[in-house]
Amino acid sequence: MNLKEMLHLADKIVFEKTGQHLDDLQEAVLKATLQHDTYKHVAKDFDCSESRVRNAASQLWQILSEELGEDVNKKNFRSAMERLQISLFSNVIQDNVIQDNVGVGSINICGEGRYPPNTPNSPPQNQETPNTKQPETPYQDLSEMPELGTFYDRTPELQTLTNWILQQHSHLIALTGISGIGKTSLAVQLVQQIKNQFDYIIWRTIDSSHTLDEFQQELIQLFSQSEKLDSPTTKPKPLSLIKYLQKHRCLIILDDVHNLFSSGELAGKYKPEYEEYRHFFKQIEKLSHQSCFLLIGWEQPREISQIESQNNPIRTLQIRGLDIAAAGEILRDYGLAEIDYSILIHRYQGNPLWLKSVATLIQELGFNVTDLLQNDIILLPEDVKDILRQQCDRLSDTEKQILSIIARETQPLKMAKLIDKQPNLNLELVNVLQSLQRRCLLEKIEDSFWLSPLIKQYLLI
Repeated sequence: MNLKEMLHLADKIVFEKTGQHLDDLQEAVLKATLQHDTYKHVAKDFDCSESRVRNAASQLWQILSEELGEDVNKKNFRSAMERLQISLFSNVIQDNVIQDNVGVGSINICGEGRYPPNTPNSPPQNQETPNTKQPETPYQDLSEMPELGTFYDRTPELQTLTNWILQQHSHLIALTGISGIGKTSLAVQLVQQIKNQFDYIIWRTIDSSHTLDEFQQELIQLFSQSEKLDSPTTKPKPLSLIKYLQKHRCLIILDDVHNLFSSGELAGKYKPEYEEYRHFFKQIEKLSHQSCFLLIGWEQPREISQIESQNNPIRTLQIRGLDIAAAGEILRDYGLAEIDYSILIHRYQGNPLWLKSVATLIQELGFNVTDLLQNDIILLPEDVKDILRQQCDRLSDTEKQILSIIARETQPLKMAKLIDKQPNLNLELVNVLQSLQRRCLLEKIEDSFWLSPLIKQYLLI
């Protein structure tokens, strides 16, 4: 399908639902999507805020998702339209009907079950169907959610998160771990598994434009617009965001929350312009509601404790490396099937990104893996260095001092030894160690502290 055909088909779908054709902004959003352009570029063309473009896109994806019976977003819009065209064409062929202008209206894609007639998933047209109420399609804005790609087993973590969200009704969950460990992939898989348990599910990536006021207004507009679509004859008055969270069962994912926090400070200190998020997260924790926020990032708010409490509506899950079986799949996928990969996995801590980068480097340069394993060589690919640099650039000066000391040690270092080496940090040392642990850069082995081989290698360069 070309761009014009896709826009024409999308226009028919929107008209079936709302009685109105695509407006200029909606059409621009679809064109930008098909041409791999950004919402920021659309906002510039229309001389409006990026938030307004996102809201228009969110409403559009919601309409298309409801009418097509699948989650439609910026990443899969083209494939969704192509699947619909194939489905419509197949039905015409099956029915031996030749029409000059087959359109969405004549196929009735908005009928019961959201399927064209006579598709494998739809009931036969001339047969009565049981009068059972189907669950309502949840409102989903997943336009900022990344594609999942290959997912390597995280069954225990998925079970833990599912239990916290669906059974224990946690209000606020922090999903943390070092870069490349698979936090976002885990969250995407979780969303795919439990998204139909919510009235609303929304994914947002925090960047420099997301002040709390803009973020709240964006969500309030999404909630209010969806209610207008449900009740086109009435004009419900917009509520505060917390009222919507109390009224509806919502799952809201905030990715890259570390962008809320200052560089050069201990972990989790808000930038001045984002300080209001502290009070907002406190509201989410304390007030009664039926929704859940999932925060993903290298750092988390200081007020989110990593110590579990049975009745606490706040939870933290720190993601560790993959086990031998799951990490071994990565190495096999990258052509390293003939080696004893358990040593390699241990050396790179089962970190999916590190393993993929190292496997690629080994393959491209034709290294002898056995020699690498026998000589304890730590390869440090450039893309891994770049990501670690981003994370380490956020450290305070005192954190950098402590990491430098530990990196030069050959054995785990006890706290008393650290005090001897840096007596001027005696009073501050506990907070610095806590911050480094929360950043997942420092490991604790009983009463001593240690660095992973790869991080040590990076710090000693």
